[in-house]
Amino acid sequence: MSYFDCASPACSATAGPIELIVRPARRDLGEFSVARALPAPERTMVGPFIFFDHMGPADFAPGQGIQVRPHPHIGIATITYLFEGLVMHRDSLGFVQPIESGAVNLMVAGRGIVHSERAGDDLNEQSRLHGIQSWMALPDAELERDPEFIHYPAAEIPAVEAGDASVRLIIGKAFGRESPVKSFVDTLYLEARVPAGGHLSLEATVPELAVYVVSGEADCEGHHLPAGVMAIARPGASIDLAARDDCRLMILGGAPVGHREIWWNFVAPTAGRIERAKADWRAGRFPLIDGDDEFIPLPA
Repeated sequence: MSYFDCASPACSATAGPIELIVRPARRDLGEFSVARALPAPERTMVGPFIFFDHMGPADFAPGQGIQVRPHPHIGIATITYLFEGLVMHRDSLGFVQPIESGAVNLMVAGRGIVHSERAGDDLNEQSRLHGIQSWMALPDAELERDPEFIHYPAAEIPAVEAGDASVRLIIGKAFGRESPVKSFVDTLYLEARVPAGGHLSLEATVPELAVYVVSGEADCEGHHLPAGVMAIARPGASIDLAARDDCRLMILGGAPVGHREIWWNFVAPTAGRIERAKADWRAGRFPLIDGDDEFIPLPA
């Protein structure tokens, strides 16, 4: 997925602990649909998170599946976190790694990386894809670092019970546990399952915090949050969530990294750095992926 794949979400400012409600517009991409909560017109980032896409759920007939051709990134670290399905990741560092449900594949673009995301071994079977793709902007000191790829199997991601909720710690510290997933600034990224009638309280342990409702419906500080809506808290505010029915939530946030420009798959502090990345992709100066010779052209 890229920045240009979706229309901008609709936002409404609110009072109290919740500063902004973001309602993404869902767009059909042919193979599947996505809803983009970040970047939003009124709020580009939450902590380091500058891109947040809800993919699917999408059902594929045998012989069909996701086919995202090789494309470049700079200035970010990416995570594709799946609830269901399988995606085959390939990149210009030579890694070929299935992205499976509950696992975390951290791809750090730094000064530049190319990757593709395609259907995996389930291509010839009836299959389903459902998950979240997020990008985290790198801090200034890491922007031109060497690219990196790290795979964390699902069994390595800590799971805890937090009141009524079952929580997986994708990145950061919460509820007395810490994720092994590498981060570059203070970051919090959680998946929470809250049963109907249950509550989840989130303390202000990071400077910026948001919650996205993947499925179900919840109430948050006087606001009704149906599936597909993100609530962004005011800086330093703690929030309480009450599930109207069985809910799956994503909690995200952390420390801000400063101003960032975003264009297509490029994130940088200045438009000049993005222009250089555009010229490099157009001229073929990015590294290639062995065994995957297609590519996505630079958008007009």
